Amino acid sequence: MYRFLLTPRWWGINLFVVLAIPFCVFMGTWQLGRFEDRVQSHEQAEKQPDPSTRAAKPLDELLPVDKVTSGRPAVATGTYADQFLVPGRELDERRGFYVLSLLRTDGGKALPVVRGWLPGTAGSVPVPAAPQGEVTVTGDLQASENIHSDGVDTRGGLPAGQLGMISAASLVNLVDYDVYDAWVTLPEAEAGGTGGAMKPVPAAAPQGSGLDLKAFQNLGYTGEWFVFAGFVLFMWFRLVRREAEAVRDVALGLVPAGEEADSGVAGAEGAEGAEGAETVPAPETTKAAQGS
Repeated sequence: MYRFLLTPRWWGINLFVVLAIPFCVFMGTWQLGRFEDRVQSHEQAEKQPDPSTRAAKPLDELLPVDKVTSGRPAVATGTYADQFLVPGRELDERRGFYVLSLLRTDGGKALPVVRGWLPGTAGSVPVPAAPQGEVTVTGDLQASENIHSDGVDTRGGLPAGQLGMISAASLVNLVDYDVYDAWVTLPEAEAGGTGGAMKPVPAAAPQGSGLDLKAFQNLGYTGEWFVFAGFVLFMWFRLVRREAEAVRDVALGLVPAGEEADSGVAGAEGAEGAEGAETVPAPETTKAAQGS
């Protein structure tokens, strides 16, 4: 009854099933591994002390920024130069903007410093001026933002003096000097009352170190791939059962030989209905024949 599994058509179906199921299982296992890695990173981050409580170190010793150095206090000395406003940033569920000043260090490279946050619309609110002369800042180190960072504006078309994303890539086109591929946020208002009206911006956790939405997306994808594998196996059994029923009907004489390959069970039912229509005459035709 199951010799049809060796036909060329079923060889193709069987090959697809043999390849599809391991592929779905592999992808589901891979997504599950990504989720477990994020969970492990989250647990390790919770066991580590708060980066902001560690001793401050010179900026160059903490670069490049990674999961270990992100949030660590970094020290840099220089003179404030250009200043930009970063609109569309929320703090304490209020909408406002960051005040970002570039600190030009002795080496000539500039470090973006978020001096604080102000409520309102960028450009319509007075901004405290940056301290004059040489200053030494200690701020929580942060990696450059990307298009997936919270609050980033990638639409472009911002007014002059405003910035949609805090990154060296976006600043390099706005200033004529090199910029560090990192930035710091001041944990307290600037001394002397210059930044007293601004609120400090808390450092964000490094990307990939917490159970964010992406982690649960990996878990959801895991379930989807395993469901796909089960669906492929279910459809294969269903097709085999349907074909076996068609072969059985042919063996019992319910379907003319040679039609099961093209029509299957549906063809068997159609053939049986057609034969019934030929052998049983309509009532009107029978009465007419008797009258004649």
